[in-house]
Amino acid sequence: MAYTHHELKSKTVAQLREIAKGIEHESLSGYSVMHKDHLVTALCNALGIEMHEHHEVVGLNKAEIKTQIKQLKSKRDKALETHDHAELKTVRRRIHYLKRMIHKATV
Repeated sequence: MAYTHHELKSKTVAQLREIAKGIEHESLSGYSVMHKDHLVTALCNALGIEMHEHHEVVGLNKAEIKTQIKQLKSKRDKALETHDHAELKTVRRRIHYLKRMIHKATV
C-alpha cells in the first residue's frame, strides 16, 4: 500500500511498527525500539517517500502575481527613497494583499 508522509505522521507508533514489520530495509533495523519521529523518517526512507510535502496554488497564476510583487517592491524602494509615505503605505498594502492571495489559494 502506498503511503504519504502526512499519513505516516498521523498514525500511531504501534501502526507504524506494524507497517515496518513487513518491510525489509537496513534503515528499519531495530524498528521495534524506535520512537515515532525516527520511525517515520526510516519508513519514508525505506518506501521512497519524500519528507517534504509539495503545495500547489490552485485557481491563480502564481508567476504573474510574483512578477507584480517584484514590480511593487521596486516602487516601494523608490517611495522609501523619496519619503513618500502615502505611496509607501499603498504599495505595502498591495504587496501584502497579493501574498495573502497566494497563501489562501495554496492547497
